[in-house]
Amino acid sequence: MEKSYVIGLDYGSDSVRAVLVDASNGNEMASSVFYYPRWKKGAFCDASASQFRQHPLDYIEGLEATIKDCLKKVDGVLTAQQVKAISVDTTGSTPVAVDERGVPLALLEEFTDNPNAMFVLWKDHTAVEEAQQINEHAEKFDVNYLQYVGGVYSSEWFWAKLLRTLRVDESVRKAMYTWVEHCDYIPFLLTGGTRAVDIKRSVCAAGHKSLWAAEFGGLPPNAFFSALDPLLDGVTDRLFTDTYTSDQSAGTLSEEWAERLGLTTEVVVGVGAFDCHMGAVGGEIEPYYVSKVIGTSTCDILVAPKEEIANTLVKGICGQVDGSVIPGMIGMEAGQSAFGDAYAWFKQILLWPVKNLLADSGVLPEDDLRKVLELVDDRIIPELGKQAEALPVTSGSELALDWFNGRRTPDADQTLKAALQGLNLGTDAPRIFRAMVEATCFGAKSIVDRFIDEGIPVKGIIGLGGVAKKSPYIMQTMADVINMPISVHKSEQTCALGAAMFAATAAGIYDKVEDAMKAMGQGFERTYQPRPEMVAIYAKRYQQYKALGAFVENVAY
Repeated sequence: MEKSYVIGLDYGSDSVRAVLVDASNGNEMASSVFYYPRWKKGAFCDASASQFRQHPLDYIEGLEATIKDCLKKVDGVLTAQQVKAISVDTTGSTPVAVDERGVPLALLEEFTDNPNAMFVLWKDHTAVEEAQQINEHAEKFDVNYLQYVGGVYSSEWFWAKLLRTLRVDESVRKAMYTWVEHCDYIPFLLTGGTRAVDIKRSVCAAGHKSLWAAEFGGLPPNAFFSALDPLLDGVTDRLFTDTYTSDQSAGTLSEEWAERLGLTTEVVVGVGAFDCHMGAVGGEIEPYYVSKVIGTSTCDILVAPKEEIANTLVKGICGQVDGSVIPGMIGMEAGQSAFGDAYAWFKQILLWPVKNLLADSGVLPEDDLRKVLELVDDRIIPELGKQAEALPVTSGSELALDWFNGRRTPDADQTLKAALQGLNLGTDAPRIFRAMVEATCFGAKSIVDRFIDEGIPVKGIIGLGGVAKKSPYIMQTMADVINMPISVHKSEQTCALGAAMFAATAAGIYDKVEDAMKAMGQGFERTYQPRPEMVAIYAKRYQQYKALGAFVENVAY
């Protein structure tokens, strides 16, 4: 019997990755990565204003380049006819304004350099004021429209970003027909959609970020939004009522995209979802285990049987949605706004003299300078980790707060700032790094504690992503801090693998995604067990972390 293959496409913050997978066993046949060229240059972004935008061409060029590269790598091994499906995961909430044809405005000549016409990346926090207004406004209604998103609306999400865009850019406001998540746009593009009203919206994005709930009959009513700001009047009429789980098909590959990619028009395109949700599936999530995708930020996913959750609503998380991860189960999302990004910030601080003073000194030829920069850049975090791990941990050690990009969970507040405490003349770079590692792990514990405090048991942690696989020091510290075992998945590409599992299900190769997980899952490579002697120390340190957080929350900026 001829084998079938599927493609999982994973859009991250910096790059898009495609994997071509054997649908019978999950074996990776080929993979390819494309780094967004405009994003890499820092175009259309202003970190000082928390503005992070991505041009749709970065996404479209990456889509074509990675899939074609994968197919090139397996030329002679399999045929295009054997590729049965493609599914996509993306960051989120990362929405964009589109016209009536479903074309992102930045693809139109008059908007090509307008950041407000581009995708508003998940970590863009320009809509802090709008999020606060949504939270205040929601309290005026008898129906709690925030009840399924943890009771707090975030500036990282769909409606806050939409309202901000409408307020600051009249030209975009006039040209926009509707507002679309990245994970919904790519399947629409691949299937050759020509009408925005035909875009299939994923229940994952709609439920976690857009206030959609079956219990409301869809989105909150127009009256809710028009009373918030008249600019939102009528917007819901151009949005959506129906949503779809990611085991369903969004259509098949259009003739244009089949020709561009070298595939057939029989390729099924699955309904999209967010990266961490598909990543949880790729990481073989089980009920009541927290799947933690650890990268620049973290996204924490927990699934539980619908009948067991009943009417339990978890406060301060990023939503709980029926079918957002596995159809038939409640998917719960939480996360940390900065994890790897916190370490990257510290690295850039330490690299400043090398990049600036040494570069301007003229001591080294340009080629040698480049080699030095690359060497230091590659080795600085591993070496810091090595030295930090050797340091003794005491109650008087330096302490950090990990809110470098605000706080996502528990209780979203993007206005909060990070902090360092207990510095002295003996404080050096490894000690500061140690404090930052502990802080990110304390942030992880606060999420687990919130689930438990709200009546949702947590059996263990599944670690996914680059940090989980590459940083034993960080993962062991996290196991000690949370006092739970952490199993690290074998796959290097759990998000893309999860997308491939959904692709195989959407194509009908498997009846349900749980069957795809069982057949295509790659298992776990190691488990970090908490060390009793460190658990006791970190329990005390965690209370210090909470006290520092309480202090910072009451500081006026």
